[in-house]
Amino acid sequence: MIKVTDLAREKASQLMKEDGFNPETDYIRVGVKSGGCSGLEYVLKFDKEKTEADQVFEDNGVKIVVDKKSFLYLVGTTLEFSGGLNGKGFVFNNPNAARTCGCGESFSL
Repeated sequence: MIKVTDLAREKASQLMKEDGFNPETDYIRVGVKSGGCSGLEYVLKFDKEKTEADQVFEDNGVKIVVDKKSFLYLVGTTLEFSGGLNGKGFVFNNPNAARTCGCGESFSL
């Protein structure tokens, strides 16, 4: 399961609408790929479709899809949003990460 905070839900809904997506029917696709300064890098984008290989979740009114490989790295993660002067945008609070880089966009196990 992947959790979504209230602020992340509000910001995602706003951005989805601005990008021509429907927050009630479309998805936030989260994933992991090789890269970044810590070895693995988070991926976040909007998507209108899911595949049979995707894990599908809904939390706090947000539909999330994750490919099965990425799910192993992301189980238990909370998607947050950090705003303000030093805000980073969407932030992954991943309990599986042994270390993260300073920017918070990559991690290692």
